[in-house]
Amino acid sequence: MYSLEGRVRYSECDEHGNLSLLSMINYLQDCTTFHSEDIGRGVAYMSERGLAWLIAAWQIEISELPRFTDHIQVSTWCHTMARTMAVRNFTITRPDGTELVRADSLWFVYDAKAGRPIRIPADQHVYLSDEPPLDMPPTKRRLPVEGPFVEAPAITVGELHLDTNRHVNNAQYLGMATNALAAAYGPEVAGRTTDIRRICVQYKRQALLGDVIVPRLHAEGTTCTVDLADEQGDSFSVVRIELRKEGEA
Repeated sequence: MYSLEGRVRYSECDEHGNLSLLSMINYLQDCTTFHSEDIGRGVAYMSERGLAWLIAAWQIEISELPRFTDHIQVSTWCHTMARTMAVRNFTITRPDGTELVRADSLWFVYDAKAGRPIRIPADQHVYLSDEPPLDMPPTKRRLPVEGPFVEAPAITVGELHLDTNRHVNNAQYLGMATNALAAAYGPEVAGRTTDIRRICVQYKRQALLGDVIVPRLHAEGTTCTVDLADEQGDSFSVVRIELRKEGEA
């Protein structure tokens, strides 16, 4: 297991003083990138080999969002590596061990020259941990998108959306989805982050600088699925947000 300590900064909070969803997922991905750097498998190491770890799917369960000035610990471990897919868990806890957020994620190694995923190289098995997996439902590799939808304003990918791989960073899709919800259903939706119990994200293809992303919102009960697609309806990513039902802790 790899862990890092943090304290929730003002710049990481939403208008209610809670850690924003975008900042939350950034903490998770920062934890895994620091893990890679500290074991000598970081960005430069992978880039020299024309490789990169890319995420295929998230499943994030939220018990409580930490607030401004709270001290937190973010932890991650990889408990499974199959032929081409690795499974990595995360937690965000208070210093006393109280669990606030837990997550499961699916990752693969991408060969830039070949333009496709490859079998996980032997030198990447250094990530494997004896730590047992979290007790969570299996993360879905595909999220179905069906039925009528409400279309939110289109987004043109800019430099601020990109990471070192020159494609839209995985956390940005969640930000696009929550912004689309607020645009379509009113700003009060953005204030309901404390009601979110689960977030699932599927990454289907890379969005690049200048691409136009059109959010299509499919709402059903306490669940909203945001299909972040191009103008022809071909998905880049699908984000599913599940709210707590009335009376649910």
